[in-house]
Amino acid sequence: MYSRSKQGRVDVVSGDLPLTAELRDDVWQLLEECLEHGQPRIVVDLKRVPLIDSTGLELLLDMRDACQERGGSLTLAEPNPLCQDILSVTGVGEEFEIWSDVVEAAGRFAL
Repeated sequence: MYSRSKQGRVDVVSGDLPLTAELRDDVWQLLEECLEHGQPRIVVDLKRVPLIDSTGLELLLDMRDACQERGGSLTLAEPNPLCQDILSVTGVGEEFEIWSDVVEAAGRFAL
């Protein structure tokens, strides 16, 4: 399941299921809620996400674009080793700031 929480002005979206086509619409809807109020600042916590497929990668890129269109940003935090490999091998990881800690990632918006 995926959930949304707040850390100051930053939305943190985290989950413990694979980020795949099967969950795309649910995760997209959750991320869209973060776009409703002002400049979006989103951290996607990947610590407990076991796997990201091509649909999940596309979702992250599409949401990053939606955030940027509104003057905001989406960053990733704590990808496990498999997700880190997926992000690296596909080149998608180069499109994001990736932090080793959710608190650091959220704090990045305070700079």
